[in-house]
Amino acid sequence: MARPFKQQRDPQAPIRRPKTNFTKLEVDEDDSPEPTQRLHKLLAMQGLGSRRDMEELIASGRVTINGEIAKVGAGVTQYDIVRIDSRPVRLSFEAELPQVLIYHKPEGEIVSQDDPEGRATVFDKLPKIKQGKWIAIGRLDMNTSGLLIFTNSGELANRFMHPRYEVEREYAVRIFGELTDEQMSMLTQGIELEDGPASFDSISAQGGEGANHWYQVIIREGRNREVRRLFEVFQLPVSRLMRVRFGPVNLPPRVKRGTMLKLEQKTVVDLLEWAGLEVPKAPLRQLSQREKDKATAVFVPKVRKQRMSALDRPVRELGEDGKPDYRGRAAKNTEAKKPTLKDSKPRKTANRRVRQSSDLPATTTKKR
Repeated sequence: MARPFKQQRDPQAPIRRPKTNFTKLEVDEDDSPEPTQRLHKLLAMQGLGSRRDMEELIASGRVTINGEIAKVGAGVTQYDIVRIDSRPVRLSFEAELPQVLIYHKPEGEIVSQDDPEGRATVFDKLPKIKQGKWIAIGRLDMNTSGLLIFTNSGELANRFMHPRYEVEREYAVRIFGELTDEQMSMLTQGIELEDGPASFDSISAQGGEGANHWYQVIIREGRNREVRRLFEVFQLPVSRLMRVRFGPVNLPPRVKRGTMLKLEQKTVVDLLEWAGLEVPKAPLRQLSQREKDKATAVFVPKVRKQRMSALDRPVRELGEDGKPDYRGRAAKNTEAKKPTLKDSKPRKTANRRVRQSSDLPATTTKKR
């Protein structure tokens, strides 16, 4: 049976819609679009660096938002896709409790993640972290020891280090010689250095033995070798320099040289409140007794990787086949010393007599 021909609708005829029991939804005028947050702030919360570092990273053009190059000051929502060097970054829009480490740095270590000379660095001893990366709060010279703070929060690190906050730094200084009252007054009033005037907030004598004397100084700046340079103005060299306090964080006596301590959750919350940062709304995680003992225990960090010397570092050179050769220089030097087949002389074999059948003993038959 043939299908009936479908009748075409008159375009001028009104459209009849079926009646339904659904009511129209009312639009709330107070509803606002999805809130946005600054991209550099969210990247700093992930522990990728300070806010200033993230602004420089965005300005370099390495960050994209939904496939487009991000601009400094751009805002993002939780539905946007952010990538750094074409790798997606998972952003957290809710504040999380950061981690904070205290390290008693000894002399002989540098505070740098990459040293071309291959010297020992404090970052080689840091434990692994799941989210973000460790940021050193302030720097210490190679010959300076004492309190060094690490965190995975860029905002917290910025609150400690930014010059506008003027966070106090307290040092114990041992010099060869002794200051006069006039010199101590000049150090608090201000002395002109190569990079501008500098001064101590306070300085007090702590005694000493023989020609060495100890002083306790407080300063609010973090310029390179500033404490040492202030004493060198009076021809008084610093023989030992140790930082004992940075802002509200003191170096505990039980944290000996070369050891670390992870701050408790309540102490980290107090740091966030001191810095004026957002405290996570989620309740603190309940720790077992074993976790509490481990969290408050001082530990000796272990070196996670062996640093190569300049001789053993891989060099990117083209080999005979035209491909990059990543072998170390030491391997190439030893390989060059190995004799080749052409240079080696053939081994001299002695004239050996071939064993013949006549040399075998005669076999005897056994009588039955």
